[in-house]
Amino acid sequence: MPNRSRKRPRDLNQLAKALVDEATGQAPPEEPVEEKPKNPAAVELGRLGGLKGGKARAAKLPKKKRSEIARLAATTRWSKKKKKEREV
Repeated sequence: MPNRSRKRPRDLNQLAKALVDEATGQAPPEEPVEEKPKNPAAVELGRLGGLKGGKARAAKLPKKKRSEIARLAATTRWSKKKKKEREV
């Protein structure tokens, strides 16, 4: 994935020169950024947590609380849909 956090000058004159240099190919080449290798054990742990997250939370909650959360989610979802319809 390309690094999009490139710093550009804030001064308008410097920014204009940087843009012209980029457009004409005169800008200095960017240095490749080396990514640090990820710890495979940590990656696996994160994946495991992500796989069971919502199911584990739902299993812990009482039925009444789950129902309340679902009702709130549905209300929010429908209110957003109605707002879009009103704007159109």
